[in-house]
Amino acid sequence: MYAIVEIGGQQFKIQKDQKLFVNLMEEEAGSDLEFARVLLLADGDTIQVGTPLVEGAKVKAKVLAQVKADKVLVFKKKRRKGYQKLNGHRQPLTQIQIEEIIA
Repeated sequence: MYAIVEIGGQQFKIQKDQKLFVNLMEEEAGSDLEFARVLLLADGDTIQVGTPLVEGAKVKAKVLAQVKADKVLVFKKKRRKGYQKLNGHRQPLTQIQIEEIIA
């Protein structure tokens, strides 16, 4: 069984007990979440496609940790001008684990 869920403006294909990183959420580590924006629900051969959402479908998840992604370096340079600039960025993420898909 899998589902396609919208979390924080992004769509994810999820299964039970899957761990994934989503954009930063306000919840504490260890708290429970529930997502009602289920766009597609597949169980074996039966597939339910929502218009736009599947009626009565929910996904329960648990927050594991608040982490930061790997550092992305942004380097800017203009040739022959002596201009160089180096910036680093680490995106804050929330790691969640899918506990249950309710159809």
